[in-house]
Amino acid sequence: MDGLRGFAILLLCQSAGEALSRLTHAPLPGPVIGLLLLWALLNVPALRAPVAAAADALLGHLSLLFVPVGVGVIAHLALVERFGARMLLAIVLSTWAGMAVAALVLRALLRERRTERA
Repeated sequence: MDGLRGFAILLLCQSAGEALSRLTHAPLPGPVIGLLLLWALLNVPALRAPVAAAADALLGHLSLLFVPVGVGVIAHLALVERFGARMLLAIVLSTWAGMAVAALVLRALLRERRTERA
């Protein structure tokens, strides 16, 4: 029963986030606002167990989400052979760029935190 309550909480948070995003014309997408709402709600101890039960159920079946990707790659193998090297290069470069930006932001935040303490 906790899993069902958890799914209801997850869906309500996503729906509320979507509604807030559309009503306020916020620059954030609805699922992101819903995630922030869920994060705030997880401070309520009574809601943690149901959400954890739903999350465990979802994580148990996470591998099923990779099946369509695998089928798509096999179905379009000619495109992967033709553009695979470029796709790999784009993936590697964008990953490195994301990691570099995250490192620079972390460095700036840590520097700011040190100056606040001093």
